[in-house]
Amino acid sequence: MTSLNDNPNADFSDVGGSSASSAGSSGGAADFSDVSSGSSTTAPTGGQTYTVKRGDSLSKIAREVYGDAGKCKKIHAANADKIPNPDLIHPGLQLTIPDA
Repeated sequence: MTSLNDNPNADFSDVGGSSASSAGSSGGAADFSDVSSGSSTTAPTGGQTYTVKRGDSLSKIAREVYGDAGKCKKIHAANADKIPNPDLIHPGLQLTIPDA
């Protein structure tokens, strides 16, 4: 029994060839020249900026801003790129506080 995967000399030269050449791509590299820097479709919009002070925690900041310490997860999610561990934040860190 033979399957397509058994062919050690399979020819894939036409894969993606027509769309890459018609798009004017250089060597098959992706063209992101029309993408604006600093924007993301998943980043939270609006909100405010908060500078972490000595003695702050995400729950303390959430209590100050939202009146609910439990919303600290919302602050962490909005700043996950800056805060790998939500229990370790340091003074001077600029956090984005999403709208309630």
